[in-house]
Amino acid sequence: MKLRGVVWAVLSAAAVAVSAQDGRPAGPAHTTLTSGEMAWGAAPPALPPGASAVVLAGNPAEPGPFTMRVKIPAGYRIPPHRHPVAEYQTVLEGTYSVGKGERFDAAALHAMPPGSFSVMPAGMPHFGFTKDGAVLQVHGNGPFTLTYVNAVDDPRKAAASAN
Repeated sequence: MKLRGVVWAVLSAAAVAVSAQDGRPAGPAHTTLTSGEMAWGAAPPALPPGASAVVLAGNPAEPGPFTMRVKIPAGYRIPPHRHPVAEYQTVLEGTYSVGKGERFDAAALHAMPPGSFSVMPAGMPHFGFTKDGAVLQVHGNGPFTLTYVNAVDDPRKAAASAN
């Protein structure tokens, strides 16, 4: 058991040394951002128009952990959809309501005020709504994609047909 610990320590030190030699950091870079330093832009085209987003760490489109924030306006509705990986949401501002199922059902919405947290397991159909607007922090492991239960709800298809 002690030998295993020594072997692990030696291998870990070797990995750090190799990373340092080729110029790559040994782990994720230390990052700090104040709210004023966050560069908000249009949300990904998979979301209905009107939302804005900022990726804080990682890349949702690539394998590995990511953290992003999504700002959604009053009256915003996200139709039923699913993700291939778990989605973790924390409500930072406003009230965001989520429901699960393959059809949007206002009676099934669960209101989440600031500080609330939810987990949507991989593959679980769910939907969202905010009456007055909200800011969510979303994190998980990529690649993080969004597939609508009903293809007609996909704003990417509407944008493609407009071109």
